Amino acid sequence: MRKTLVMLALAMGTGMALAHNCPNEMKAIDAKLATNPKLSDAEMAKVKQLRSDGEAAHKAGKHDESMKSLGEAKKILGI
Repeated sequence: MRKTLVMLALAMGTGMALAHNCPNEMKAIDAKLATNPKLSDAEMAKVKQLRSDGEAAHKAGKHDESMKSLGEAKKILGI
């Protein structure tokens, strides 16, 4: 029983740690955008939309969705 409780606590802690990574991902995107990366207008619009979608999903508690959007934005930015 004790092992089960410990495993459950660790699993919950891991999920929470990942959920709180969204702001770090947004900061990384913002930092890269501040360097005026050479992107087409379409790519820049896509990155900004993905960044916005990621923030909205994070605020709504949808951290997996947030990380997906932010990951796509980072991929376009090359980070």
